Amino acid sequence: MLKTFKLGGVHPPENKLSADSEIVELPLSPTVFIPVGQHIGAPATAVVKKGDQVKTGQLIARSSGFVSANVHSSVSGTVTKVDLVPDSGGYPRVGVVIKVEGDDWDDQIDTSPDLKSEISLTGPEIIEKIKEAGIVGMGGATFPTHVKLVPPRGMKFEMLLINGVECEPFLTSDNRLMIEKSDEIVVGTRLLMKAMGVDKAFIGIENNKPEAIRKMEKAVNGISGISVVPLKVKYPQGGEKQLIKAVTGREVSSGALPVSVGCLVSNVGSAFAVYEAVQKNKPLFERVVTVTGKSLRNPSNVKVRIGTPVSDLILFAGGVPEDTGKIISGGPMMGKALATSDVPVTKGTSGIVLIPEKQAARKPQLACIRCSRCTNACPMGLEPFLLMTLSENSLWERLEKEMVLDCIECGSCSFSCPASRPLLDYIRYAKAKVGQLVRSRKH
Repeated sequence: MLKTFKLGGVHPPENKLSADSEIVELPLSPTVFIPVGQHIGAPATAVVKKGDQVKTGQLIARSSGFVSANVHSSVSGTVTKVDLVPDSGGYPRVGVVIKVEGDDWDDQIDTSPDLKSEISLTGPEIIEKIKEAGIVGMGGATFPTHVKLVPPRGMKFEMLLINGVECEPFLTSDNRLMIEKSDEIVVGTRLLMKAMGVDKAFIGIENNKPEAIRKMEKAVNGISGISVVPLKVKYPQGGEKQLIKAVTGREVSSGALPVSVGCLVSNVGSAFAVYEAVQKNKPLFERVVTVTGKSLRNPSNVKVRIGTPVSDLILFAGGVPEDTGKIISGGPMMGKALATSDVPVTKGTSGIVLIPEKQAARKPQLACIRCSRCTNACPMGLEPFLLMTLSENSLWERLEKEMVLDCIECGSCSFSCPASRPLLDYIRYAKAKVGQLVRSRKH
């Protein structure tokens, strides 16, 4: 019987339209806009200025705190300005604008296609290389990986979980990466294990990705301590706590980190980026992104440079269909609608989904009928109908007691509500308000 988490969860239509589309490289754009804050934590500080010449892979913004990450140029050319650039929500953020002139890579990057499987560095040396390369969680959370690899005082890791679940409908970039780069992902897994000082790793993959499972099982064959775990298809199995529960049976308590049960979770994209950083001296300046939608002419998985305008990806996949109502960065369950497609791809951009107008339009909101479907669907054991009511009435302290900060914003509640109530919208707002309340007590 396939493993899965037990509490809550839903099964949205999968719509993996691009599952069989091999990864293709997107041509370079004339100009890129590279934000210095593409990660959780403090934005990096730009170390280049207008008029500077940069190479592909060159450091252009240095991490500015413990929880921060370096940012590198994804192209070679001339810095035209260091200025405010709109992010995916339309808000201005500091970024480096580069006019592309050729593609001259930093001399230290090994561009050969040969697999480099021998690991010669120590654990601390691996962590330092990961830090230098600006690796972050590429499943969407974008937490700096080098910080994640250092457990809090008094805690230690026992095992590594590689997240190959990709439970979001439509998204297939991780699936294709496992199929096409399985050996490199396994080397990246071994590097993370050495950095953590553990001898066990599990690669969790949902059972709707049979080719990825076969490829990864073949890649780990004969390698001690790493095993592939096929999982039952259930959303949101890609959540850290849900994946840990599904694979190990261990439960991360409210407010606790995965290390509290001896685990570290890393996305397959991050494992691949770790391989490239440590074995090939290649910083994180490009990633695989799914560009898809039911009306899109050519749903694709593209390898794209960070800072490339989203509009270029859409054009590559056939252009914006006439019936498009919404463009989403990420998947339809947890992603966010873009105010404009003239925003850059970042380290956390896993997918661009174009939703037709008929499906994008919200249904009329009706009264809650107390059916409890949202509660049954919540993988964190919360009561979304109650949290929304409390949020509507600005009862922030009560929301804190009802554990609103435990919400992982998976959208299972809104998806399952027959009254089309905007549960997640109100809960997101409540989380922000309660977070402010908690932080105010610490000052």
